[in-house]
Amino acid sequence: MLNVTEKSAFSKYPQQPHGGKLVDKVVVGQEREEELIRAKQLPTIMVDMEAVITLEMIATGVLSPNEGFMNEADYNSVLTKGRLKNGLIWPAPLSFAPIGNRNKEIIESLSIGDEVTLANENNDPVAILTIEDIFKYDKDHRASHLFGTTDRNHPGVDAIFRRMGDVALGGPIRLLQRVDWGPFEKLRLEPKDTWHTFYEEKKFRSAAGFITGANPLHRGHEYIHKNALEEIDGLLLQPLVEMAKREYTRHEFRMLSYRSVLDTYYPKGRSILAPLRVTYIFAGPRETVLHALIMKNYGCTHALIGRDHAGIGDYYDKYASHSIFDEFKPEELGIDIRLFHEVFYCTRCDSPATVQSCPHDERFRINISGTGIREMLRHGIMPPKEIVRPESARIAIQGVQPKGLDEAGRAISPAGKTLKSIFPYYLERARLGGPKRLQPLTVEELTNLDLEMANLDVRANADRIYRDIFEEYSSVGDTNRSLQPEWVADAREALRGQQQMVIQDLEQKVAMAPLTASDEFMYQDKEEAQRELEVAKQILSDIPKVLTEEELQYRTWNLLPYNRYRGSDEPEAQQDDTEK
Repeated sequence: MLNVTEKSAFSKYPQQPHGGKLVDKVVVGQEREEELIRAKQLPTIMVDMEAVITLEMIATGVLSPNEGFMNEADYNSVLTKGRLKNGLIWPAPLSFAPIGNRNKEIIESLSIGDEVTLANENNDPVAILTIEDIFKYDKDHRASHLFGTTDRNHPGVDAIFRRMGDVALGGPIRLLQRVDWGPFEKLRLEPKDTWHTFYEEKKFRSAAGFITGANPLHRGHEYIHKNALEEIDGLLLQPLVEMAKREYTRHEFRMLSYRSVLDTYYPKGRSILAPLRVTYIFAGPRETVLHALIMKNYGCTHALIGRDHAGIGDYYDKYASHSIFDEFKPEELGIDIRLFHEVFYCTRCDSPATVQSCPHDERFRINISGTGIREMLRHGIMPPKEIVRPESARIAIQGVQPKGLDEAGRAISPAGKTLKSIFPYYLERARLGGPKRLQPLTVEELTNLDLEMANLDVRANADRIYRDIFEEYSSVGDTNRSLQPEWVADAREALRGQQQMVIQDLEQKVAMAPLTASDEFMYQDKEEAQRELEVAKQILSDIPKVLTEEELQYRTWNLLPYNRYRGSDEPEAQQDDTEK
């Protein structure tokens, strides 16, 4: 018998599946063998890989409480209100409208109550659908409500018109065949696995989920993860490994880059890496809500959402993935949403930061742009260590797709666009933290050489800025002068001695100078010589003073005998006698 895990089974856990039950529609054992035989006798509809992935998500509980494809009432309610007909939050409709002439013939022969086999491209049965509803599938209606546009350039809109037919079938499914995940099978975790791992094996009291797309692990991700780990017991990291864009970092290399960084920089046993095989809906902020509910169904108590999560070009505001959560009450979502602003690396703070925590402007910043990082990898450049760990970048550069540049030396994006996305200071400043250019540069005039120069600048100076600042402060602050480099003190001493020599010479010159010079180009009068002397004395005062430990004795003083600060109220002489 198929199992749907009820709410009571989760009563001892700090989280509940969405809607109160974790769906399990995977047929196993003898029943599966019987159903496979029966499936071959049913009418068959052919489905593509995206539909196969969706079937597996439904059957394994990723999309709980949905047990199949939506009927018309739920479908329209989700499209227009972002909720199922019963009021439960659900942001994206689960619809099934097969395309193709042969599928159309099968659909026309079906009635409510019928069963139909869903088969993959090899004609192998994947699932059985019990039909509860048949309704017209309006593509424009879906696109305008789900994506806010009917523009075919939007990848989600394009997918509707490219993949979907005109009639939708609704009803529960039973999964007969799971897909092998290839190189990710060994890392595969289904919701039932993570619930057990979190709350039975590891005894977590909380767990945060993080879903990420086409980029290798960078330090913006790491900033979010480690902020969460300060207060949350565990972390579930789920890189998406299906249906990526044409230009991306191949999934197996992204997973390997994650594993390399986790092994080196994350606490052992608290971070769990599991690929997430889902179909991209390209629904922007609505997809962000869906991801939060998926994290909930995996057992997470918290969802970590960065800036522009599930963003699609310029179709949605960069923080639409944050503001959409204002539409829901926390108790309706049932998962704690943690929102993070755009992360950058501030060389003045010497740490990753956001505008919420860093007061410094763009002249000190290295931005963390996933697109920019991929482009830099394509140029054959390891991105700055401040934004991507070298352990991640070295592996990701092997898996970037496409690799290298074309015959004209171009990548996917112009060099100027890539440069601006990572190095925001470069258009207006000659170097990181440096002076303004006399004439700002434009994105259009930047070349591959500029990209190389910006990288060299950052490699040389990113960690130097804060180091120089510290050295300046410590040169004045250290009363223990043993910590200060002797060669700097020697150089300052030499500077002062040399400048005093200049002053002595000029004093003699002033004493001998005439009131009026016989040749204004070759000789000086007394007024000009006196001016040179005054400048030389000012330069001497500008040279940093050589501070010695003896000169700084005035900084070390106490009102009480030292033993009093250790907690003793006995006079020092009496304490010395006691110790003897």
